[in-house]
Amino acid sequence: MDQNYQNQKQPYGNYRRQESLPNATLILVLGILSILVCQPLGIAALIMGNSSLDAYQRDPERYTDGSLSSVKAGRVCGIIGICLIALVIILMIAGVGIASWFGFRDHNM
Repeated sequence: MDQNYQNQKQPYGNYRRQESLPNATLILVLGILSILVCQPLGIAALIMGNSSLDAYQRDPERYTDGSLSSVKAGRVCGIIGICLIALVIILMIAGVGIASWFGFRDHNM
């Protein structure tokens, strides 16, 4: 009976168990936190997301689609967080410029 069992074909051939991309959940969490709390975390989410996408492109069959979606969503959230911090910096510079302009005009009159 053992020989018959060994001679049977496996239904899935060379099936290889898929795994999650490295740090997929962490990338998603960092991306979300970069929008909500601390925008510089977006840089970390973007860098880690890029390295995970490189790993996926080398061997796409190895990783699950769910982890790929998490990495992509984390990268997008990280990019949004980076854009928010850039917008805040621009508004701060503009605010200082406007405040100094009006302060300068008041002292000259």
